[in-house]
Parts: sequence; structure tokens; C-alpha cells
Amino acid sequence: MKNNGLTLGVLGGMGPAATAEFQRILATKAPADVDQEHPRMIVYSHTITPDRTTFLLGKGPDPEPYLLDGLKTLIGWGADRLVVTCNTAHFFIDKFRDQIDRPIIHIIDETIRTCQERSPQGAWLTATLGTMNTGIYQKHAKDSGYEFLIPTKEMQETIHDITDQVKGGLYDVAGKRFREVCEELWSIRKVPIVGACTEIPIAYQHTGLPAEMAISSLEALADGCIRELYKPL
Repeated sequence: MKNNGLTLGVLGGMGPAATAEFQRILATKAPADVDQEHPRMIVYSHTITPDRTTFLLGKGPDPEPYLLDGLKTLIGWGADRLVVTCNTAHFFIDKFRDQIDRPIIHIIDETIRTCQERSPQGAWLTATLGTMNTGIYQKHAKDSGYEFLIPTKEMQETIHDITDQVKGGLYDVAGKRFREVCEELWSIRKVPIVGACTEIPIAYQHTGLPAEMAISSLEALADGCIRELYKPL
């Protein structure tokens, strides 16, 4: 199936493994039979962007100027649509969205859309401490009439540590710890686990748990991109 010719600008590097996984998922989901039918992409792995959660916890530099500069750079390079492969970054993006003159395919909105389709009765929200503390998922979900189940503060801290382990390449360790988290959450209520940090789907892949019990923000973002890049103009 031929794409509509739009160029996707991907602001990544937050972290690099999540960006690479997003590209893999997008290639797998694309309704393409040959190279020329796959989406045209510009990927900017902007790894110097300060850690989003560290700043939100009052311990580091502000990533907002880096995010704004990265998106404007992608526009300058010819991007027609934009994505950012980091959930926490969208707290900052929401503040300057009106300064960006290209549509942003929003990972949080796309993830909530998927949750509504796959688990209308609710789902467990797992994310970095930065994302959880901002309440950005809860706010967007409320606007959409959806409700998340929230892990305890102690579990949120463990989940945050797991995302750091994925960033450090410790996939098996992260998977083992995340399996324990998932099983504890399911002992309370057996609904899907939402990977609302782009490292969490990678950790879940190493848990050995059923794929259908996870909702990946990376896959949701890829689905949104496919919808946007293959629709008629």
C-alpha cells in the first residue's frame, strides 16, 4: 500500500533503545510490500536532552528548550508530522505546542485511544516518576472519559528503577523485576498493564508474560503514525 508522501519527523534518543524499538514496530506495522511503500522518516536522536524526570524532581536542567529546538530542527529538515518517543517529554510539549506549526502525533492521546479500544474497563498505569507526578496521563484520560488504576508510591519507585535498567541495557534484570510488579498488580485487579514509558514495553518483552495483557505506548504511537501516514490527503 502506497503511503501518502508525508515525511515523519521522529525526535528520539530518550532513550535510544526506545527510539530503535519504535522504528522496528513502525516498520512491522506499515502496510508496505516494498521499501518505497514504507513511510519516509527523519530521525533525530537528540540524546543530549536533559532527563525529563530528573528535572521534574528538582534535580537537573530544564529539557524544554532542547525539546523545542529538536522539533523545530526536524521541521527545518522537512518533517510534515512529528512524534517524540518519550512519554514524560509530552508534559513539556503540551506547554509549547502552539509554537510548533506541524501536527504532533501525541503518544499519550494515542495510548489512551488504544486503552479505550482494548480495555474499556480500565488498565494499570506504569510510568516514570516524572510522568506519574505530572498527572499528564490522568488529565488526558479524564478529558477522554477514561480511568487508570494507579500503583502504590512504592511500586511507582520500583517501576522507575526498571526504566533506568532498560536504559542501561539490563533487559533481563528489568524483565524479572517488572514481572514481579505485574503479578502484584494483577493480584489486585487483572486488567492490562499500560507501558506509559517507552522503556516499559521493552521490559515487558523480557517478563515472559502474555503479550495481550500489555498495552505499549510505543505500539500505540506507531498505530497513530500509520493512520496518519497512509490516509488520503
